[in-house]
Amino acid sequence: MAKTDHIFTCQACGAIWPKWAGKCDACGEWNTLVEESARPVVPGAFAAPVGGGKKGKALTFVELRGEGEPPPRLATGISEFDRVCGGGLVAASAILIGGDPGVGKSTLLLQAAASLARRGASIAYVTGEEAEAQVQERARRLDAADAPVSLAAETDLRKILEGLKALKPDVVIVDSIQTLWADGVEAAPGTVAQVRACAHELVRFAKKSGAVVILVGHVTKDGQIAGPRVVEHLVDAVIYFEGERGMPFRILRAVKNRFGPTDEIGVFEMVEQGLVETPNPSALFLGGSGERPSGAAVFAGVEGSRPVLVEIQALAAPTAYGTPRRAVVGWDSARLAMILAVLETRCGLSFSGRDVYLSVAGGLRITEPAADLAVAAALVSALVDRPLPNGSVVFGEVALSGEVRPAGRTDLRLKEAAKLGFAHAFAPPQKKGGAASGVKLRQIGHISDLAAALGAVE
Repeated sequence: MAKTDHIFTCQACGAIWPKWAGKCDACGEWNTLVEESARPVVPGAFAAPVGGGKKGKALTFVELRGEGEPPPRLATGISEFDRVCGGGLVAASAILIGGDPGVGKSTLLLQAAASLARRGASIAYVTGEEAEAQVQERARRLDAADAPVSLAAETDLRKILEGLKALKPDVVIVDSIQTLWADGVEAAPGTVAQVRACAHELVRFAKKSGAVVILVGHVTKDGQIAGPRVVEHLVDAVIYFEGERGMPFRILRAVKNRFGPTDEIGVFEMVEQGLVETPNPSALFLGGSGERPSGAAVFAGVEGSRPVLVEIQALAAPTAYGTPRRAVVGWDSARLAMILAVLETRCGLSFSGRDVYLSVAGGLRITEPAADLAVAAALVSALVDRPLPNGSVVFGEVALSGEVRPAGRTDLRLKEAAKLGFAHAFAPPQKKGGAASGVKLRQIGHISDLAAALGAVE
């Protein structure tokens, strides 16, 4: 029989065990078991609260076809934030926003709260990490102190819910969910049991009251939101706020959204007065418009409904060790290894004696397969030390056979390239050319065609 005075809870999956172990057998993670006080449990079970034997009301069913129109979305006034949310905030929804420390989560939400309050919405901002004076000081710096936002510094969930029920706000911002604690759970704040219980009660409040609840979540060293994964399942949208240290650019990206697309991004620039929207991210990521050196290729990508042009930089330097080094920033390292293998096998190019470095300029992370051809172009250009033709963009997916497969939304990519002054494009074969966009299209059916165009092979 399990002991009743303490248990060990996995901070990754929520499984509970009667004694400590280095590895959780439920999820396979190491060093995640933390001692907590709790009621008797069955080893390996999950620490979810169980209802008592009290009889409740009978379940009422309704028809699938609802009556009337759904309520309109609540626009924050920050177009980049509204774009990622799917056009604005949806009533009775819960949103989880995560990001690295210092990336600007609190700044973004305070600006959104002030903008909503100026538009007539009732806003409640609950902070568990800072004192009220600290938030007020940030509001003065952001020129948001005059906005009628209701501010409170509290971590007791019971007091927060009582205050929200009395205030009846349209939008609730909680910064952060890891600092809250429920008196009915015998665990420290930030543990799996506390985070799950507090998130469940706040989401329940959102569904019952019709308010929008925005939760701020910490992230682990792997970039994932800390706490049990069940929190991400509870909420309606999960949004990550990303940014490289030393870079002023910030990317708002949705990975889950029940009311909109999950491939949209919002681009911001961090300045002294806060976050500033960037409606044209292509010009921001490309930097200078002069002639580019060898090893640089401009990729014409698409993020959601928005075309984005970004520079991919590569360097192939002679290695000083027996094993060449491969370093990647902003792209998938496994996909880089695949592109290198295709270039060596299908084109006869040798990277075995060179260290390869690849970087996406501007701090943007690319996940689109259409970046394969741009990466290959940057690698070949760096290997032969010959720049790509000036004013050219590259896009296309590369197969293991060396074939270049078509990329979706070609017209949108070429139109954005033409708007920024690019006149040439290396792209997969198309049924119709890019004459309508003003960009001369050079069709690349095989990766060897690209190597020949850059003078790497005959």
